Amino acid sequence: MRDFVNQKTKNLQPSGIRKFFDIVSVTEGAISLGVGEPDFVTPWKVRSAAITSLQRGYTQYTGNRGMPTLLNLISRYLEERFALAYDPKHIIVTVGGSEAIDLALRACVERGDEVLIPDPAYVSYSPLVLMSDGVPVHVECLERDNFVLKPEYLEKAITPKTKALILTYPNNPTGGIMTKSDLEAVAKIVIKHDLLVISDEIYAELTYGQKHASIAQLPGMKERTVYVSGFSKAFAMTGWRMGYVCAPPQIDEAMFKIHQYGIMCAPTMSQFAAIEALKDGLSDNFATVEEMRESYDKRRKFVLYSLKEIGLDCFEPRGAFYAFPSVRSTGLNGEAFANGLLASQKVAVVPGNAFGQFGEHNVRLSYATSMNSLSEAFDRMSKFLAQNR
Repeated sequence: MRDFVNQKTKNLQPSGIRKFFDIVSVTEGAISLGVGEPDFVTPWKVRSAAITSLQRGYTQYTGNRGMPTLLNLISRYLEERFALAYDPKHIIVTVGGSEAIDLALRACVERGDEVLIPDPAYVSYSPLVLMSDGVPVHVECLERDNFVLKPEYLEKAITPKTKALILTYPNNPTGGIMTKSDLEAVAKIVIKHDLLVISDEIYAELTYGQKHASIAQLPGMKERTVYVSGFSKAFAMTGWRMGYVCAPPQIDEAMFKIHQYGIMCAPTMSQFAAIEALKDGLSDNFATVEEMRESYDKRRKFVLYSLKEIGLDCFEPRGAFYAFPSVRSTGLNGEAFANGLLASQKVAVVPGNAFGQFGEHNVRLSYATSMNSLSEAFDRMSKFLAQNR
């Protein structure tokens, strides 16, 4: 029988994050600092809204874009929180932010188009570009630059084949952010070279000491930006698979056709939950978001202190809920460090090379877990380092 699997899919590498997650799931007594998932439970009234929708029999498809009430609330939320004005008719509710990124790439990228990706970056971007027949081009972001995408590095990476730039700030895995002035420098180059920006802002609510800035806020950028976000991180709703994407009309129309045929609509009960998360003038729910942010900030400070105590250098993350320490001082690269730590101490972190070629000497650890787990994990990490120095 012939081989039915296409070569493009064969060549994709498995997710470096999921590999460690799968090992931890069958390892008794293991502590996972690997998966970026809030340890908070979705607020009860949000869960209750989904339960009530099921009890009332609201189990049919919704409109392809999503429920009108939810689209209107997303529009209002973006305007109130981030000064972004999007008409609900140009918003699509997606199955997580991942579908939104996939839609944008498939709608806009043609064979051979180059897509620039700040590196280190989330593991899905390069594979999604490849599956869209594009060419991922990694642009190095250095720790000495706070892992910010620098305009001179961006300019150097652009060729006649460059079509789009994926921006991912606050950044997973580094925790880096971009200020308005950082974004303005990038926007000038984007406009100069007539590029599209796909801006993944899923961690926009999780910044520490500074309000998030979006490139879509800048003059001339909304019409060339695909804005991606969702409910997973700030609302502790990972398993609900609730994302959304906002785009200029022509791109929105193309994405909408793909969404119609590939997904049809996001889960109905999850949309009811998302409505509850955003309604009531937003204020009640943002008290919960603020509580989560404060808790993550305490853990962030604990992680930075603990890394220093055990002798690992680490950039101070300013967003999301990750730290990206260098393990160069141990004489190990990130892969060897992560494998050794898991084997000897049952603590899972993710090798930095899972996030691109420029993270080889780092590991990513998530502090979206309890202080007890973090404390125990660092005790074990200290023992591992004592054995390997």
